[in-house]
Amino acid sequence: MRELIQGIAAHRITALRELMPGVLVAVLVALAAQFVADHYGAPAMLMALLFGIALNSLSDPGPTAAGIGFTARSVLRFGVAILGARVSTEMLGDLGLPMVSLILAAVAATIGFGILAGRLIGQGPRFALLTAGAVAICGASAAMAIAAVLPKDARSERNLLFTVLGVTVLSTLAMIVYPILVGVLGFDDTTAGAFIGATVHDVAQVVGAGFSISDRAGEVATLVKLIRVSLLAPVVVLIALWWRPAHGEAGGGVGQRPPIVPLFVAGFLALAALNSLGLLPGALSGFLARVSHWSLLAAIAAVGMKTDLRHMLQVGPGAIVLILSETLFLAALVYVGIGVFGLGP
Repeated sequence: MRELIQGIAAHRITALRELMPGVLVAVLVALAAQFVADHYGAPAMLMALLFGIALNSLSDPGPTAAGIGFTARSVLRFGVAILGARVSTEMLGDLGLPMVSLILAAVAATIGFGILAGRLIGQGPRFALLTAGAVAICGASAAMAIAAVLPKDARSERNLLFTVLGVTVLSTLAMIVYPILVGVLGFDDTTAGAFIGATVHDVAQVVGAGFSISDRAGEVATLVKLIRVSLLAPVVVLIALWWRPAHGEAGGGVGQRPPIVPLFVAGFLALAALNSLGLLPGALSGFLARVSHWSLLAAIAAVGMKTDLRHMLQVGPGAIVLILSETLFLAALVYVGIGVFGLGP
C-alpha cells in the first residue's frame, strides 16, 4: 500500500514538473499584459493575446508545450467557473423587470441573428455560435467558455483566437465611441449606463466606458454587464444540449461530443447560488473574482501561444463581417429596446 501511494505521488510530481514551465510562461505573459494595461490603459486581454501570439514558438514540442496546453484548457475552465462568484440574483431586483427583459431578449436575439447571418455568409455553425455568444454575453470569457463545450476540429483554436481578438478590439473601439454616441442621442446617465452595459462586450471596457461618463453611468453599466455575465452558464448548457442531439453523431466524425453540463459550468452555477444566498463573504467573493481574472488572462495568453497567426488570418473576410454585424445588431436592438420598454430619458 505504501509503495502504491509513493508511486502515485511520484507520478503526480513528474506530471507537475512537466506542466510547470509552460504554466509559468503563461503567468509571466499575463503579468506583462496586466502591467501594460495598468500603466498605459491598453486592454489586458488584448495585450495577453498579442504577447502570446509573439511567443507562438513556445507551444512547439518542448519543455513548455504541455503546460501551455494545460493552461489554455484547464486553467481556462477554472477561471470561468469561479467567475460565478461575481453573480447574484440580487442584481435582478436592482435593475427592474423591463431592463432584465431587454437583456434577455438582446442576448437571445443576437445569438439567433449570428447563427442566421453565419449561414447567409457561409460561416459554419460552430463559428457562428462562438462569435455570437461572445458578442451577446461577455466577450473573451464567453468565447472561451463556449469553445470549451463545442466539439474540437482543426480550426477550433484558430476560430477561438480570432473571436477573442475580434471582440476585444471591438470592445476597445466601443469604449471610445459609445460614450460619445450616448451623448449625441441625449441619454441621461442611467440610460447611458444601461446602453453601454448591454452592448459593450468585455467587462473592463464596460467599466471604462461607463465611468468615463459619470459614476452613476458606470455603476449602472457594470450592473447591467454582470447580468449578461450571469447568462453565461445557462447559454453554455443550452449550447451543449443543442449540439449533442443535433450534431453529436452526425458531425462528420470530427471532435468529441460535449458533456450535457460541463463541470466548470456546474461550478459557475454553484458559486452564483452561494453568492445569491449570502454564503460567500464579500472578501472571498472579491478574491475569487481576482483569481478568475488572472486565470483567464493566463489562459488567453496560452491560447495565443498555441495558435499560429498565419492560420488565424485564413478565416477570411466573412468572419470579420459576421462579428462586426453581430456587434452592430446588438447595439441597434438595445437602442430600439430602450425606446420600446420606456427606459430612455
